[in-house]
Amino acid sequence: MLSLLRRLTPARIFKFYHYLIAITGALYFRYPTKKMITIGVTGTSGKSTTIFLLGRILNAAGHKVGSSSTIEFCIGDVCELNKTKMTQRGRWGTQRFLARMLQEKCDIAIVETTSQGIEQFRHRGIFYDVCLLTNLYPEHIEAHGSFENYKNAKKKLFVYLAQLPKKIGVTKTAIVNGAIDQAQEFLEPPTERRWAIKAATDHVAHAFVPEQIEIRGDGVSFTLEQVDFFVPLLGEHVVDNSVAAATAAFAVGVPFQKSADVLKTVTTVPGRTEFIDQGQPFKVMVDFAFEPVAMTKLYDVVKKIPHARIIHVLGGTGGGRDKARRPILGKIAAENAAIVIVTNEDPYDEPPREIIDMVASGARAAGKNEANGLVIIDDRRAAINFALQQAQENDIIMITGKGCEQAIVGPHFRLEPWDDRAVVREGLGHIKK
Repeated sequence: MLSLLRRLTPARIFKFYHYLIAITGALYFRYPTKKMITIGVTGTSGKSTTIFLLGRILNAAGHKVGSSSTIEFCIGDVCELNKTKMTQRGRWGTQRFLARMLQEKCDIAIVETTSQGIEQFRHRGIFYDVCLLTNLYPEHIEAHGSFENYKNAKKKLFVYLAQLPKKIGVTKTAIVNGAIDQAQEFLEPPTERRWAIKAATDHVAHAFVPEQIEIRGDGVSFTLEQVDFFVPLLGEHVVDNSVAAATAAFAVGVPFQKSADVLKTVTTVPGRTEFIDQGQPFKVMVDFAFEPVAMTKLYDVVKKIPHARIIHVLGGTGGGRDKARRPILGKIAAENAAIVIVTNEDPYDEPPREIIDMVASGARAAGKNEANGLVIIDDRRAAINFALQQAQENDIIMITGKGCEQAIVGPHFRLEPWDDRAVVREGLGHIKK
């Protein structure tokens, strides 16, 4: 009934509804971000990890930081995993949490700001001081209609930043990944200070470009602004996320050396290339990667780790969205893994088996079949347990798509409590060492 009502209601009515909710929420909670330095992080990938790193840096530098992201909600050093299946909460949720940050005496707020959240005006009423674009490539195309619309949704955040009044002692700063083709578009709004990261680009006050990059089996190292960094996390993307976090911290007064001192202590990010180790003779990695670019980068990480076989458990991401990428995910897995196990993920209102079959079709196109490394198991717990049972010494099991998410979403947004990592630990407990 609700879905039918949505289809019958004109889009302009929904836009007005979302705008009304955003503005009334900000009014009711008295615009809490007027009294905190506020950092918005957007982009196609790396947002949550960047926020995770940035929050640790700023807390260590003497600030009390509140943050909201796909991974977790934090106030100071107290964090709880995001159980809502929403990155940027609506219906007053974001403003309510910002008000709680202020009540608990946070002086900095970090808000993961999504394209769909922006389209639903959830950024309105938030008084940003620094906005950061991590990267940009096609995503959420069915929701936005085109890549152009998706890009323009994110650009609205930077236009909005330039229009906001300045807070005393804080310089409005736009930080944009200079390596993307659209960097200049995001730097057009007349923000007081405009910076680039990763690569130099025109019309910025400064570009923060890492040098002497080394991707190693125990982490990454690089030099930024003549400061040496080592981050014990895996993958080239860690460099990008670390540079973004350190630059955003610098924008609010934290020296790069302080960021380097903090980042060398970060050994894991929940659900992002997170290894589950209970003494088993093989490796198990849980990761959030759910689209082709991120999955390709994840395989780049895995290939640097000594291993025998790769066993990959994956689904087709959320039902009703980005259907074109499903066979691409299956193809990438089939080209890289010895065993591909396709299973359920977050079907929403779409039949789970239809999603699974689309992923499997991509694996078949790349040469896998049920007699040669392709396994279809509808139940995600059973799929993970099958992978654990099949694993041999020195194999790597990759379980992708959910990371540390705390629910599987079914029809009518019904949430089934879930954690891939907990399922892995339970399954490993039943395997004889």
